[in-house]
Amino acid sequence: VQLQASGGGLVQAGGSLRLSCAASGHSFSRYAIGWFRQAPGKGREVVAAIHRGGGTYYADSVKGRFTISRDNAKKMVYLQMNSLKPEDAAVYSCAAKDVIVTAPLPTRVDEYVYWGQGTQVTVSS
Repeated sequence: VQLQASGGGLVQAGGSLRLSCAASGHSFSRYAIGWFRQAPGKGREVVAAIHRGGGTYYADSVKGRFTISRDNAKKMVYLQMNSLKPEDAAVYSCAAKDVIVTAPLPTRVDEYVYWGQGTQVTVSS
């Protein structure tokens, strides 16, 4: 599977953005998809993830503000980001891992296999 993230940009603190992750290839519905971010000088961290079955995970730092969703028919995963803070600024990337239905949702960076290029999110204070 190939992935491409888009939708980043410059937004004021308190504003919203919706990131999109477009996938190509077969059997998209088999994959868990994660959103990750990396700020300058920091390591990559998980933001949110969604299982093939629809279960979700959020990092504590974004709970209640970000929502991950998927549209298997369109091979798309979205990250709706509300109430953005300056500390949310980073390069956001999406990644995929083929999982069976009964497997737990991967939530670690090193669990994901297929990575797309990122999209820059800048939040002004």
